[in-house]
Parts: sequence; structure tokens; C-alpha cells
Amino acid sequence: MRLPVCLPSGLTCGFLFAGLSSSEVRPAGKAPNVSMNWSSGDGGLEEISTTTGRRKDSGTPSQLCRSSLFARWQRLQQQLYLITTGEAIMGTYCGSKMAAGRYQRALQQFIGALQVGGLGTWLRKPPQLGHLNLLTISSGS
Repeated sequence: MRLPVCLPSGLTCGFLFAGLSSSEVRPAGKAPNVSMNWSSGDGGLEEISTTTGRRKDSGTPSQLCRSSLFARWQRLQQQLYLITTGEAIMGTYCGSKMAAGRYQRALQQFIGALQVGGLGTWLRKPPQLGHLNLLTISSGS
């Protein structure tokens, strides 16, 4: 099954590969040792080592790592929550995912589509990986 690719306006596939310049030939079946990602507003590509999960240029975690994404989610929730209560929010990564009804429904549809398409079973991560905690303190504290 081929999925449609929708790139932001102004970007072409050539842009995606512009930062790559390796003559290294990877043997068939061997996973690549680098992953690339970008987000709207980024100045360039983020090159991640697939061995460590960290940026190759600085050694810092990727903007797409679980803790970075959860911290951004918590900041957004905190901004919305402060408008009504002025209190801090504390929660776990797992708890936030379980409370996100639309996410859960989309995940179930995806898992079902994998099974119907004969593409295998979705592997769940160990529960301890979902115990990431972040505490966001209101600016008034």
C-alpha cells in the first residue's frame, strides 16, 4: 500500500535530500545509521544517529524524542490550563496518551488496518517507558 505524501508548500523532494551527501553504500536489509527529520519553521534538517537517538551535530536529544514532545505538549496544556485555573499540571506521558480519546481511536484504527491488511501486529512498548513525568510550574509560583 502506497501512502500519499503531502509536503508543506514550497518544499519538494529535492529539499529533503539536499542535506545528504554520502557515497556510502548500505547493504540490502541493513538499517540506515542516520535518520532525518524537520518541522515547519526549522532552519534545516535534524540528523539523528539511529544508534543513540541523539543529534549527530550536538549529541542532544532529537526534537522528536518522547521527552521533548511531551514537554511541548505539557507547555501547551499549561498555557490553556493557566487561563482557567492558574495552577500547575503534573502528569505522565502514558496518562496523557490514555486520556487522548482521538489518539486512542486513531491508534485502534491503525492497529486494525495492519491486521486486516496482513501486515503484522503492532508491537507495544514496555509499560515502564510510559512513566515519563514532567512537572510544569505556573509562572506565578
